[in-house]
Amino acid sequence: MKALRYYAPEDVRLEDVPEPQCGPDEVKIRVRNCSTCGTDVKILHNGHQNLTPPRTIGHEIAGDIVEVGADVNSSYGTDWAEGDRVQVIAAVPCGECHECRKGWMAVCQNQTSMGYQYDGGFAEYMIVPRQVLKVDGLNRIPDNVGYDEASAAEPFACAINAQDLLGIEEGDTVMVFGAGPIGCMHIRIARGVHNCGPVYLVDVNASRLKISADAVHPDEVINAAEVDVVEKVMELTGGRGADIVITATAANVTQEQAIAMAARNGRISFFGGLPKTNPTITCDSNVVHYRQLHIHGANGSAPEHNKRALQYISTGQVPVKDLITRHIPLDDVLDAFSIVQNGEAIKVTVEPAAATASV
Repeated sequence: MKALRYYAPEDVRLEDVPEPQCGPDEVKIRVRNCSTCGTDVKILHNGHQNLTPPRTIGHEIAGDIVEVGADVNSSYGTDWAEGDRVQVIAAVPCGECHECRKGWMAVCQNQTSMGYQYDGGFAEYMIVPRQVLKVDGLNRIPDNVGYDEASAAEPFACAINAQDLLGIEEGDTVMVFGAGPIGCMHIRIARGVHNCGPVYLVDVNASRLKISADAVHPDEVINAAEVDVVEKVMELTGGRGADIVITATAANVTQEQAIAMAARNGRISFFGGLPKTNPTITCDSNVVHYRQLHIHGANGSAPEHNKRALQYISTGQVPVKDLITRHIPLDDVLDAFSIVQNGEAIKVTVEPAAATASV
């Protein structure tokens, strides 16, 4: 079969490899969609400390079951069968550490990941390992949800995790830095789930701002390359600032601006990680102190966030279909990386197999 294999930074190859064999405590799926994100681009250029080459990468995965291991259903209390349409979690908690026992699976200290320790979804077939099945990380796709939408449930789950921590209340003013797919999902969740108030979207890329604004219709679009973002938000809020600020971008300055523009009792999510070579910011601690600000980190998700993402998509509460603006065959998978890197689409999905049964 064909698979995209990582060997080293700048050395990623689409090649023929043996089709994987399904063990007794595993499930084998035909991959229908594996969507891409900025992390994939980082892996292409820089690798990752948890990724041992050669490795099939790709972690936003949906497909259908072609084989169920002999011990799977008896071991995990499931009823999986050939032909079931499924979505696979990306971040795999151990289920046993202190954090997992506390219910904090998104920050499991022993977390492993699809496409890192296990072969991922940029391939025609893939094994769902027992570690995923053990923590109930294989999810049935609702009948009215397409494979492409289901593959977007993984990043959607990460955004759900972040917003759960923020405690968004009805009518809150929400500021989102980053007009990529995650920024768009944050806007849709804040509105569709939390019934927030005005939403402002900011980016430095005018074309990316237009693409995303046309899809999610923020109340205000702010080009940070042209205006002082903090001044603009203060102007829009009558000097009060934003109740919620989400930095869905890997830019240090946005985290500093988030603190400066947050309203009293404001909640901030540092959602986008910073470059490892420059991971620090300047924080005016007195602003945090006197405005009683709440700053949260968030980057991953737990299995239950994936289930909620699929539910929100299925009910139409948070649609994602229109955010998937490019579909790329596996043969052209490296083109998807370029499209993501250049911000030429909102969400890009790779299709290893024709999704004949998709919605």
